[in-house]
Amino acid sequence: MTDDGDGIGEQTAPVDDPSDPYGEFRQTEVFLNGRAGVDPDYPIAVADLREQARETLDADAEAYLFGGAGREDTMRENRDAFVDYRLVPRMLRDVSDRDLSVSVLDSDLPVPFLLAPIGMQSLFHEDAELATARACADLDVPLVLSSVASETPEDVAEELGDTTGWFQLYWNADPAVTESFLARAEDAGYEALVVTADTPFTGWRERELQQASLPFFDGHGLATYLSDPAFREALDSPPEENEAAAVQHLLDGFSDASRTWSDLADLLDGTDLPALVKGVLRPDDARRAVEAGAEGVIVSNHGGRQVDGEIAALDALPGIADEIGDEATVLFDSGIRGGADALRAIALGADAVLLGRPYVYGLAAGGADGVRSAVENFRADLDLTLGLLGYAAVTELDRDAVVEQ
Repeated sequence: MTDDGDGIGEQTAPVDDPSDPYGEFRQTEVFLNGRAGVDPDYPIAVADLREQARETLDADAEAYLFGGAGREDTMRENRDAFVDYRLVPRMLRDVSDRDLSVSVLDSDLPVPFLLAPIGMQSLFHEDAELATARACADLDVPLVLSSVASETPEDVAEELGDTTGWFQLYWNADPAVTESFLARAEDAGYEALVVTADTPFTGWRERELQQASLPFFDGHGLATYLSDPAFREALDSPPEENEAAAVQHLLDGFSDASRTWSDLADLLDGTDLPALVKGVLRPDDARRAVEAGAEGVIVSNHGGRQVDGEIAALDALPGIADEIGDEATVLFDSGIRGGADALRAIALGADAVLLGRPYVYGLAAGGADGVRSAVENFRADLDLTLGLLGYAAVTELDRDAVVEQ
């Protein structure tokens, strides 16, 4: 960047080490670009990025990304819950060198968040999950890949390179397909398994129903299935010849609503990957997950897309952390929009959080560049807010950092 007349010269490249003061750098970068007449390619505020994304989407994609179950009360309450927990800063502490790293499932992550498993990303951009993976690789931010991705696990893993990737499983009714998915995830280098428990079938999603939107039939979210040998073997004809029949077979076997905790134990016995159970909102269910062999849980209500009127995920977090937090991993998603949200969740007992819709807004707005911008801003906000709270490391946060209103 050239001098803009205020005596500020060329700016250095972004820091690579998240333990460096990344927040100040990102903030200064945006300020200096603005003073030089260079507006950001993507809005800084998540709400504005959401609106930019909306301009790129058709009605089906908009219903999928912006919609929730029923009247969408739970989706709104996920956000409202954060207002009930206020952060309490500590003054005059050395926060000049901040550490955002955390240890999760015996792995060291450079930041206390992962990108959440959101499927069917070809709805939002032609490069789909490949664009998301490229941004993650550029920033060394971990990604959880959905099993209803529009790109194969192998291709996404190649884009991730050495960056941490986890695989999310919608637990297929056909044991052979499930076994194949798990083997492929291990072979491709994914480091953990996320078993989604809250979707034995999809919730009543009025926006999608009104649109008669079922993206599978338009070719979205099929890659893992159509590339899978066990899935293909069960078809009467190759999907290249009859994709509609393949999609119907996928829907018929998407899940099995009769499964119980004992079935989970059997599933986890069949993989060497450490596993988390996603969609847990009760302390007793968190305990059952651990007893079944999971390394922990992800406290989540699927972003308000499954049960309208259920508890906000953040309100469920403290009780679950109290129940299993000393012995198991507790992650959190549903409603995270900014750095202060993530820090509230961590203070309430989460080891790390999953960022969902905001990065997909970036994907819709600009592919990999849009994801990169959204994640950079989120990380900068988190870093700055951590320091302003008086903490030099994310791992120092505890409930002393928040009060409930």
